[in-house]
Amino acid sequence: MASSAKNKGFFMRLLDGIERVGNRLPHPVTLFAIFCLLIMVASAIFANLGVQVDDPVNEGEVLQVKNLLSAEGIKYMFESAVSNFTGFAPLGTVLVTMLGIGLAERSGLISAGLRALVMSVPKQLMTAALVFGGIMSSMAADAGYVVLTPLGAVLFAGMGRHPLAGLAAAFAGVSGGFSANLLLTSLDPLLGSLTQEAAATLDPAYAGQMNFAMNYYFMIASVILITLIGTFVTEKIVEPRLGKYKGEVKETAEDLKPEEKKGLWAAFAAFILTGLLLSLLVVPEWGPLRGEGSIIDSPFFHSLVPVILIMFFIPGLVYGMVTKTIKNDKDVANQMSDTMATMGSYVVLAFIAGQFVAYFKETNLGIVLAINGAEFLESTGFKGIPLILTFILITGIINLFIGSASAKWAIMAPVFVPIMMGLGYSPEFTQAVYRVSDSTTNIISPLLPYFAIIIAFAQKYDKRVGIGTLISTMLPYSLFFTLGWVLMLIVWMFTGIDLGPGSPIYYDK
Repeated sequence: MASSAKNKGFFMRLLDGIERVGNRLPHPVTLFAIFCLLIMVASAIFANLGVQVDDPVNEGEVLQVKNLLSAEGIKYMFESAVSNFTGFAPLGTVLVTMLGIGLAERSGLISAGLRALVMSVPKQLMTAALVFGGIMSSMAADAGYVVLTPLGAVLFAGMGRHPLAGLAAAFAGVSGGFSANLLLTSLDPLLGSLTQEAAATLDPAYAGQMNFAMNYYFMIASVILITLIGTFVTEKIVEPRLGKYKGEVKETAEDLKPEEKKGLWAAFAAFILTGLLLSLLVVPEWGPLRGEGSIIDSPFFHSLVPVILIMFFIPGLVYGMVTKTIKNDKDVANQMSDTMATMGSYVVLAFIAGQFVAYFKETNLGIVLAINGAEFLESTGFKGIPLILTFILITGIINLFIGSASAKWAIMAPVFVPIMMGLGYSPEFTQAVYRVSDSTTNIISPLLPYFAIIIAFAQKYDKRVGIGTLISTMLPYSLFFTLGWVLMLIVWMFTGIDLGPGSPIYYDK
């Protein structure tokens, strides 16, 4: 909720206006339902107009817009309704992860751990540590959304700061900094393989020399950049605008009781032991989750959600047994059930959001949007910085409609990569620009699959928080992240430093 202070500057008044307008939007469930109806109508109109595009993957073939209001389309909507819901990617990630996190929370482990953290981390470093932790959380796929964002709110509240500022800082790091990391993540080979395939359509020899670490140097530098910017925006813009928290929910950082300290040490030992046991599945050559390639391509890396479940569940169980908050198996089942009961609103949202995502894909409207955007980019005749800015703008707009980074790049890479190569820019550079533009608009897109659950976390502290509140709070991060990343891209272009090992900026035709 915005502060009621008078004599605000233009930017603060603008954010307040965005909040008021945005909060008048329908509930996210209703909003997704409206979008589903719009897709149905749009698919019928464009299909009857014969709108089609050349298939960027299969040469000589065309992709037509499919009419969801035709007999075949109506049949598809009814037959796929259940699979669209159960196949909605964030649904399983959130629910499975929350089973472990829920036990750790309700046993008291997370509360005690947070109090210990608040009393051990210097207050002046808390914001930076939270943003940095959010950035690094991409190592655990999307788990940062459901782990760090609520923890950020609790941490700030425990320090007497506004909990929504802590939530915003964590969300900015997790989502806005999703493409940055000090280590390679599952996103690198996922995007890299698509980039290689796209580059091979124009220059197979060049594509064969590319590697999945093509943006590694740039992403390392991005961690430092986004941490600094995220800290600045939180402390200088977001927190002053929110003002002093006057809500009823209090998160105290009381001194730990002897049994809590004992429980924390036991949970920490359980965490280390669990990690060592899990490492036996990956490190030895005979490890079933090791795989034959790099660890990023291993079964372990594709199993991070159950790994996170285990890493929270076992320490939470041990802590509860030591502190007597868990006395038997019924307590374990009840605590996990209580956690699932709080996820009801998200399950409802996941059903309708799953239909929307599936409809958008089935109709080919996403592909038509991506290809037409690429053709516009080529028709502008821009080069250099204007070209990069236009590319970022188009990608950012598309990102408001297609949330998945990999799904979006699967559509865009076959079109954009060859075009940029023809203009003298390497596939590695095109991918880096894409990752920048994809990350910076995640935090202001109501269609981000995790957007609704972030609102749910925020409503714990202020029931009036809505779509507009979250967008207006996150908009400064989006603007400053974009500005900072663009400036860094420009510096990289002028210096000509490789983006990663053997990954130049310019493509020599």
